[in-house]
Amino acid sequence: MQTLKVELADRSYPIHIGRNLISDPNLILPHLKRKSVAVVTNTTVAPLYLDKLTHALESAGVKVIAIVLPDGEAHKNAQTLSLIYDALMQNRCERSTTLIALGGGVIGDLTGYAAATYLRGVPFIQIPTTLLSQVDSSVGGKTGINHPLGKNMIGAFYQPQLVLADIDTLETLPAREFSAGMAEVIKYGLIRDVKFFEWLEANVSQLMALDETALTYAIYRSCQNKAEVVARDEHENGERALLNLGHTFGHAIENAMGYGVWLHGEAVAAGTVMAADLSTRMGWLTADEMQRIYALLSAANLPLDPPKLGAEKYLELMQLDKKVADGKIRLILQQGIGQSVITSDYDAEKLRETLTR
Repeated sequence: MQTLKVELADRSYPIHIGRNLISDPNLILPHLKRKSVAVVTNTTVAPLYLDKLTHALESAGVKVIAIVLPDGEAHKNAQTLSLIYDALMQNRCERSTTLIALGGGVIGDLTGYAAATYLRGVPFIQIPTTLLSQVDSSVGGKTGINHPLGKNMIGAFYQPQLVLADIDTLETLPAREFSAGMAEVIKYGLIRDVKFFEWLEANVSQLMALDETALTYAIYRSCQNKAEVVARDEHENGERALLNLGHTFGHAIENAMGYGVWLHGEAVAAGTVMAADLSTRMGWLTADEMQRIYALLSAANLPLDPPKLGAEKYLELMQLDKKVADGKIRLILQQGIGQSVITSDYDAEKLRETLTR
């Protein structure tokens, strides 16, 4: 097992990365206020890992309540959130009850937001079971739900007590979901870690083959990058926004196509292509660098062709992005591999060219 820490003073917490972590209650027990937890999961993950986690906790004397939600991005909404509240109230859960998110990014975001708001705040733990959630959404305290008009527009910054990234869960992950997670892994190399990007170019085939050594390193390096950024800018007032490379375009794709039609990572990959295209048109990224980005995304079996929504539709949906300031869409663009910038200083006509390419 490898461990790193998200440094947030008295709210710091560890990220453990390794095998068979779900079966080890001793990793969880020190983070419980009392021996009572509510495990939030979904209909896909529950048959795979709920019994294993429940058995481990109950063997250590922990009372476990299971809350099983429908699976999919389409259910990341207020109605599903209310199902968590209903179960917590029906079971008379108190402030000392810890919520455990067992699942991917949707479960993590829903559970985290429920924890932030139930009784005005109860502790929670992240046990991410997808690559995307292990390297991104489980770390940093972003929680929330989607709204019909925009993705992740309702939520809170609320940090977990602990993150357990059990690599064993990736063995049951569909190939499409694994590729979606690779979009977020590649993102870290693009925005701030050129050495990691080069490592990914050399080792992408091992990652796609689920090589344990390569996986452990990629997850650790991704979490390390995110932890460093979050420690400096927890509430996304500056540098943390760089972690949204490809997301402004990607969220527009998810919204337009219907939540869940494109996986989040697939939309981010297509959004990263669009950001690279615009960066190249701006003269900030060379054609060779752009091709390296496309080649790595392609090697990870990610889409390179964004849907043709038309410039006006893209712009309408991108106006709903959380980074919009004074009515101006701010974008994360590339000034080279390993160097990104958040900017509203781009050529509007070149943006239209990208959106209509």
